[in-house]
Amino acid sequence: MALAYIGLGSNLEDPLAQVTRAFAELADLPTTALLARSSIYTSRAVGPAQPDYTNAVTLLDTQLAPIALLDALQAIEQAHQRVRIQHWGPRTLDLDLLLYGDQTIAVERLTVPHPYLSQRSFVLYPLAEITPNLHLPDGTPLAELLSRCPADGLTRLPSPA
Repeated sequence: MALAYIGLGSNLEDPLAQVTRAFAELADLPTTALLARSSIYTSRAVGPAQPDYTNAVTLLDTQLAPIALLDALQAIEQAHQRVRIQHWGPRTLDLDLLLYGDQTIAVERLTVPHPYLSQRSFVLYPLAEITPNLHLPDGTPLAELLSRCPADGLTRLPSPA
């Protein structure tokens, strides 16, 4: 089993519902358990002008190998009718494999840790909510990354009643 952190984002077609549905779909992956999920946040979009994003992070315990997990994440995105038209463009659902155990992976389809992890408040703050004492595979403490990444425009949504 490996611990895998997944970043979730949506800014089209009822983003809150997209992310909430994805939580359940991640929990239903074969040989995988959803151990934790962050609060849901909103953030300004990175890239071209577009609606704000709804974001969260989950922690999975999985037997799926990294590429198999990536395939499963992309299948969930496709079930949400994700269309890849514009780099950093709007999307119904984006699922990013942020971390996979203590592995560093660099293959054509997958880079882990996620290449922009250290620069994205909408990833770092939810990640810290789940695992505040986390260290990246290179030993960098999550707290160090947080200290260099302001939460500009990041808003934690209230928990549903």
